[in-house]
Amino acid sequence: MKYVVLMASLPPLGSLFEATAPPISRLKLESRLGLLEAADLQTLEQIAHLIAWPTRPLERTDAAFIEEAHRFLASNRSPTLRRLVTQRLELRTIVAAFRRRRRGESQPPTGEVWGFGAWVGLIERNWSAPTFQLEVIFPWVRQAHDLLEKDDLVGFETLQFSVVWAMLNRLEFGHTFDFEALIIYLARWSLVSRWSCYNGDIAVTRFRELVDAGLGNHKEILSSASQ
Repeated sequence: MKYVVLMASLPPLGSLFEATAPPISRLKLESRLGLLEAADLQTLEQIAHLIAWPTRPLERTDAAFIEEAHRFLASNRSPTLRRLVTQRLELRTIVAAFRRRRRGESQPPTGEVWGFGAWVGLIERNWSAPTFQLEVIFPWVRQAHDLLEKDDLVGFETLQFSVVWAMLNRLEFGHTFDFEALIIYLARWSLVSRWSCYNGDIAVTRFRELVDAGLGNHKEILSSASQ
């Protein structure tokens, strides 16, 4: 019942790229989350922390972070939330591979845990292939490669917005008034919020900085894990 009340109180977000501002402010959104129980808030914070990879303490290694991700996936009972976390971290890994290669790494990283998910081995075996042989699995990877070849960093960032939005659309199926629906809404709200204040020049600068940071990526939030 609490999720029905909560979701009914949240305005539709509309389409991503047409938004000039989120239809609900962060302050009001956080106020709505006061309806959640402590266990729900803890799960929300866990997911936000995993998605917002760069917020991890600097002294923690990628290996420790990935181990934490696996613990969450093993303990959480929701297939939808496990898919959400898995898909987002796999996306981060693919983007990280592009960035590493762009900064001149002619071979995949050795002796370190640098990526997450089922496709790390395939990426490493096909490091020199334009799309890491991933285009059949992820058709958007071809477009990502082509955008980077043209040095269209704004287009590359925009593509990532589109890919994540499409992921969330697929995950939404079957969820309307439950906890999964809330998490998906918050993830979408984060994208709308970021897009509404998106600045192409800043995005280009950020990309060039992140090329030097391996898997580290732009910060994305879920409500209380604010940027």
